[in-house]
Amino acid sequence: MTARPFASLARPHRDDVCIAVCGLLGGLLLWGLGLHSSPPLLSLPSWLGLVPLVVISGTELLRRTAPRTALGLATVALVLDVCCGGLIATIVMFTDIVYAAVLYGPPGTARRVPVISVLLTVVATIVPVAILHDPQALLLGLGVGVITISPAWTGIIIREHRNAARAARLEAEQTALLAEMDRTQAIVAERARMARELHDMVANHLSAIAIHATAAQSLDDPGASREALGVIRENSVQGLAEMRRLIGLLRDAKDPGGTAEAQATPTLDGLEALLAQARANGASSGLAFTLEDARADGGGARLPAPVELAAYRIVQESLTNALKHAAPGDVVVRVAHAPGGPFTVCVTSPFGDRPGPRAPGSGAGLVGMRERIELLGGRFEAGPEGGGGHDDGKEWRVRAELPVREEEERR
Repeated sequence: MTARPFASLARPHRDDVCIAVCGLLGGLLLWGLGLHSSPPLLSLPSWLGLVPLVVISGTELLRRTAPRTALGLATVALVLDVCCGGLIATIVMFTDIVYAAVLYGPPGTARRVPVISVLLTVVATIVPVAILHDPQALLLGLGVGVITISPAWTGIIIREHRNAARAARLEAEQTALLAEMDRTQAIVAERARMARELHDMVANHLSAIAIHATAAQSLDDPGASREALGVIRENSVQGLAEMRRLIGLLRDAKDPGGTAEAQATPTLDGLEALLAQARANGASSGLAFTLEDARADGGGARLPAPVELAAYRIVQESLTNALKHAAPGDVVVRVAHAPGGPFTVCVTSPFGDRPGPRAPGSGAGLVGMRERIELLGGRFEAGPEGGGGHDDGKEWRVRAELPVREEEERR
């Protein structure tokens, strides 16, 4: 199947077709009535004026799709029209072609046409006066300015307004896109924060439940089973309470200032209770838990809420990991803070094979702790080190440094 000729040419706009038809009909009416703007030059016949009328009417069909071509053809048609006596319809359509060339043409055309129109007006003003020595020759320059400068500068003004509107619309779209990206990132960050909080809240209780449930199944001692069931019940109740509190915070739409969340956020004052719970959960695992508070102020100064929450969660997750994986021995939690220095949390536990039941781990705890420290601009280390009290001489150490600025401390 062969392509049709001129199929690639853009179809003229509906408004351009109307302008071309109206201009052609108006010009034919003026020519029929013998209304010319000036007498013909070089004794040319009057019917020859229909040629530029038809040509410039055809260029109106190209005013949007090929404005430079239309301007070139219209200029030649205007010269021929002036030589044939001139029709007002032809001159009016020429001004429209000049306007369209500036408005719809490429940037180079839009810059050059106004400058050329000014130069033509100056030449058309100076040369006739210099040759004829008649002040009335200035009217020729005025006429050239009306049909060239006026439409050209009108087109450039409207083009600039359109470009400004297009730039403003593009900026608005970019702003909306950036806002959507920020919203998406905020949602992702909030989901990650909720996942960390949920993991740190519930993992400790669920790990204790899993360990004691496994012990209750493997031991044939009614007393030990009863004790394990008691620990399971206690951790289940506490886990449900913390889950209920978290869900309540998420559902509370009447607390825009975060008052309820601030009240529910754990602090370093709860470390003793946290270790007491770990002692109860790890009694059957041969683990002993110790807290060493090496803060210079004895724990009297209150740190920024994000620092306290991160430190609390690090201790909580480290104790949970010790209950899951540590060999029998001492688990030491040490917190330290000197004025002007970082707040340090260090948790050590025996590293080795565990003889009793253990809960499976997903690895999300270490990831969550590292994310918490990185968000606050601190340092985090976790891994086995030599020099521990276990038989193989190794211990698992979790160490975090949280930067604290003195002006942020709360007394």
